[in-house]
Amino acid sequence: MSRGKVGGGVSPAWGKRQTDEFEGFVGREVRFLVVDDEERIRRLLRMYLKREPYRVVIDEAQDGLEALRKALENDYDLIILDLMLPGMDGIEVAQHLRQKKRTPILMLTARGEEPDRILGFEVGADDYVVKPFSLREVIYRIRAILKRSLASPLAEEVSNRRKIGLPYIEIDHDARRVLVNGEEVHLTPKEYDLLYFLAVQPDKVFTREQLLREVWGYEYFGDLRTVDTHIKRLREKLGRVSPEAARLIVTVWGVGYKLEVPEE
Repeated sequence: MSRGKVGGGVSPAWGKRQTDEFEGFVGREVRFLVVDDEERIRRLLRMYLKREPYRVVIDEAQDGLEALRKALENDYDLIILDLMLPGMDGIEVAQHLRQKKRTPILMLTARGEEPDRILGFEVGADDYVVKPFSLREVIYRIRAILKRSLASPLAEEVSNRRKIGLPYIEIDHDARRVLVNGEEVHLTPKEYDLLYFLAVQPDKVFTREQLLREVWGYEYFGDLRTVDTHIKRLREKLGRVSPEAARLIVTVWGVGYKLEVPEE
């Protein structure tokens, strides 16, 4: 159930600039599942997605049960999922879906407080947009997720680092598995991506803006709190097994974060 208005169109100049970034996807079919119980929001998202430079196929769902059924029966490149849905809310849909599939999820929510953001990320959402939102922001976030998931630039750049051994932490990139002192730690897709990105470049400091760009794919609309929230959750999960492992992720005050490997 929507709790806010939608507005803010996409200017032609902005659209042209973003089309250039998607030159490699022109002509490619991209499949979406748009889930919202308000037909007006589904219609607006459908209208703007149809303007994208790739071939767009859109399925829709009005409630959580229908959304989960379609998401399990079909393969989508992205699911746009409202949090407040009849029958089964977006959190439950994401929880059930993540047991079977890793389809990227952009969650729409009227609740933007940190606990709600953490809950969304914890169940596997790749990003969230708080209502009321501008369509320009939503489309940009969609593009960022697609660039990352379809092109996989991070995986290409570090493809030779399939296994990483750090003090207290082992990462098997092929299996996307993280072991802390030999015990597997279950991370959400984005928590894993963030840890892996820091781990392949230990002791290098990254600003929040750099992490948004490299891990989330954002240039203009990234919310810096997204990085802070994921760092916090990552430390908590590592720290449940090993406080020493959690302390490897270091805050560089006034700059950003790094993964610091202690000297022998």
